Amino acid sequence: MANLQPSVPEPSSFAGASPPSPSSIGGGAASAAQEPRKMASAEQLVLDLCDRELRENALLELSKKREIFQDLAPLLWHSFGTIAALLQEIVSIYPALSPPVLSAGASNRVCNALALLQCVASHPDTRIPFLHGNEFSHLHCISHILIPGSLI
Repeated sequence: MANLQPSVPEPSSFAGASPPSPSSIGGGAASAAQEPRKMASAEQLVLDLCDRELRENALLELSKKREIFQDLAPLLWHSFGTIAALLQEIVSIYPALSPPVLSAGASNRVCNALALLQCVASHPDTRIPFLHGNEFSHLHCISHILIPGSLI
């Protein structure tokens, strides 16, 4: 998180990576004040996806905290270049699949990118646009490796 701009403070609830407790969901002043700060952190991480030097950390943090941000999927879908960056991360590992020489770091990055795409594909506001897009054509190759015999 050291790559974030100093003007965007890291809220303590974001750093802890734990879902909000039922008592904090009640709408107290403290939780209401933290919500915009959490979203600001998510927005910065989404912006970081388009920067190759910041992408690995952004993938990791967004993937770990995707359950916390209810509007992460629309933010990912509607942010310029974000889906392309996720697809680029996935496609970049294709040469390492045959022969199988995929490093652990590359494997983690692609798994995090796939988790974020799954977030977009499962959200009610982005599911239909995602299905109407051509993202599946980029995932076809990897689906046969991960799920032999799949028809994606």
